[in-house]
Amino acid sequence: MRSDNYTDFFLAENLMGPNSIRLLDELLTQHPLQFTRDNRVLDLGCGTGLTSLFIAKETGATVYANDLWISAEANTERFQNWNMQDQLIPVCVDANQLTFQPETFDAVISIDSYHYFGGKEGFFAEKILPFLKPGGIALIGIPGMKKSFDGQSEALLTQWLGDEAYMFQSADWWKRIIGEHEELETVETWEMIAFEQPWQEWFATKHEFALADQQFYESLIKPYTCFVGIKVRKR
Repeated sequence: MRSDNYTDFFLAENLMGPNSIRLLDELLTQHPLQFTRDNRVLDLGCGTGLTSLFIAKETGATVYANDLWISAEANTERFQNWNMQDQLIPVCVDANQLTFQPETFDAVISIDSYHYFGGKEGFFAEKILPFLKPGGIALIGIPGMKKSFDGQSEALLTQWLGDEAYMFQSADWWKRIIGEHEELETVETWEMIAFEQPWQEWFATKHEFALADQQFYESLIKPYTCFVGIKVRKR
């Protein structure tokens, strides 16, 4: 796995949840992207920019690393420390208010963040699709529910997630919510293979949030949840 080359970065200061690099590695293995510096990728909800680093190094693209919770200044310093400032461009903009020019990006990638803002019918077509070039691709990896527990997220996960339990939905649900649009060529959703390793590497950081999640791993997370992969292709 290419992600094995990044284990030095799997630290509490970089990870903000289940190891995003493992999820991204699976998506890019299934759907390889071969770019140059002239190609632009939007990493939507990049957190500390770890996924942006992986995208830049593994695809060759220039990456716009956007996150609402982590400031552009903080990521600028981080990217300089990684000696990646020429290929990673930090941005701090709400996903509902992106201000890029239309058809800016060859790809949009979002790992462990899209469920926070994208779970509304029409959101993708209105807020994301306009910024993709014709033929562009979106790859998304997010936590969700196994198909057998479709529609039961709030009943099953509230003890762990509180009022955020509704964000966990099945692959079928996400396909419906992204919906159909004349500019969408394909929408594919599935339950990802990655699961145990991303969670265990998150727990290994001993971050206070990781330790809180770990209490629910055997009772709720492992029996009922999965990671959902999403691929969208623009015509």
